[in-house]
Parts: sequence; structure tokens; C-alpha cells
Amino acid sequence: MNKPTLAIIIPCFNEELCIEKTVEKLFVVLNSLIKKNKINSDSYLYLVDDGSSDTTWEIIKKLHSSNNLVKAQKFIRNYGNQKALIAGLEGVREIGCDCVVSIDADLQQDEWAIEKFVDEYMNGFDIVSGIRNDRKTDSVFKKTTALMFYKLMNLLGVKIPVNHSDYRLISRKALELMSQYHENALFLRGFFHELGLKTAYVHFDVKQRMAGKSKFNFVKLMELSLNGITSFSIVPLRFITVLGFLMALFGFIVGVEAVFEKIFHNNAPNGMATTIILLCVFGGIQLFCIGIIGEYVGQVFREVKARPRYIKETELK
Repeated sequence: MNKPTLAIIIPCFNEELCIEKTVEKLFVVLNSLIKKNKINSDSYLYLVDDGSSDTTWEIIKKLHSSNNLVKAQKFIRNYGNQKALIAGLEGVREIGCDCVVSIDADLQQDEWAIEKFVDEYMNGFDIVSGIRNDRKTDSVFKKTTALMFYKLMNLLGVKIPVNHSDYRLISRKALELMSQYHENALFLRGFFHELGLKTAYVHFDVKQRMAGKSKFNFVKLMELSLNGITSFSIVPLRFITVLGFLMALFGFIVGVEAVFEKIFHNNAPNGMATTIILLCVFGGIQLFCIGIIGEYVGQVFREVKARPRYIKETELK
């Protein structure tokens, strides 16, 4: 296999404090791989400004003007991390590359693991997923919710390795296959594992952020989780069907028991408190089920409208 041209995607949102240093460090990695004769010298970085409100784009333009291997695009507004990653993948597909790695702008993920990614690619793997060794840099709350997310996704049939984020390498073949999927809310972690291409795993350490704060808050993580579940699993809908059957069966049994008590013991059931509690419990269950159905209806609603995933304001090639 010939030396590949590698593209590195970096989604950015208000990263003025670290983006310049990030680009510098990634070029150190690229130059090291070029010297080792593992990638072509035309390998490049592709930054996606996800509607930043600070000076991130001005810094990116300066980096591009001083080095044409820094390529970028800017969204007209903030669309979210997943859309930025998709835009980056579509952008490098148009420019051209043999394989592409996506990595966070804060470089908490070990950038030197990219060499291992490339080695696995040269061994014939189309997808190389990064798996973090631990979650020492996360709070207790984030560790707990992240573990719950991965367990829930796997329980619902979405097979995602525990502690895999969006740090991965994919081949040109995977990029071409992705171009056939036009759904608006494409959940990349589930998508690349669903493709069925030959996949390898690379473990890496996680560092503290160089500067600034994480842009992933609880609301955004919850939105990502719901999108992943509704995009790749109908198990919750089947759960509602089973739950509805069990509720109906329970009601039938209670009804039979009430009739039996009245006929054979002349004892009509009573108790206002019990009635109110049952109404609240079953009413809550019904609302919960309606909420789950609503998430799927909302997903269908977004897809049917077929609005663009993002709007590009400008691009630097």
C-alpha cells in the first residue's frame, strides 16, 4: 500500500485560547509521520468553525495565510459538534485524502496516538476507533452519566465500545459510503460501527484541557444521547408496546379480583388514596411513553423537512 495522504479534522467552537497551539502540535505530529515515511507530505489540517463568537475564525484565517496546509470552513451559526464533524468529513472528501482523523480542538485526546491509527490503516483497517484508557479528567457526575450512556446504548442494540468518542480514523472507502447517507441527524459513533467495515481499536490517554472550558454541557450530552438512541434503535418503542400490554393485563387482573370480591364476599373495593396513587402512577407511565414516542416523531419530522445539515459561510482551501 502506498503512503496515504492524511487529513485531520478539528471542529472548533470558541477555541481562541488554544486553537493556535493545537495546530502547532498537530503539525509536529504530521511532520514526524512524514519523516518516518508513513504519510505523504501533502497531508493537511481541516478546521471547522462551528459559528464561534470569539476570534477563533480570525486566528484560523491567519494560520491559513501562513500555511496552505491549514484548510478550513466556517458555519453561518452554531450547529453543534456532530454537524461540524460531518462538515469536516464532507470537506476533506471534496479536497481529497486517503484517510482522515477527527480530533477535538482542546487536544485532550493524545495526538500522538494518530501514528497508531495510521499503522492500523496500513494494516488494512478502514475504521480505527480511539478508546480512552480512563476518565480521570472527568467529574464523578460525568463519569457516571457517560458509563450509563454506553451501557444504555448497547442494551438498546447500538453497539458502541465503552469510552469511544469521536476520535477515530476512517478510510476513503468509509467516506464514500457515508456520502450515501443523507439523514439530517447522523449519529457518527453508531454509524461507523453499523457500516460493518474492518475495524481496529487504539487505546489512548486523556489529558487536561490546554485552556478554556468544555463546550459539552449536560443538555448537549443528553441531546446527543437521545439522537443516538432514536437514530439507531426502535427498542424503546417495543418497550412501550410490552409495557402497554402489561398495564392492560394488570388492569384486567385487578378487575377480575374486584368482581370476585363483590360476588363471593360482598366486599366492594374502596380507598380513595389507592385510586389516586394508581392514577398518578399510570398517568406518569403514559406520559413517559408519549414522550418516547414524541422523540421518534420529532426525529421523523426533522428528516421529512430535509433541511440542510448546516450552512457554510465561507471556506478556505
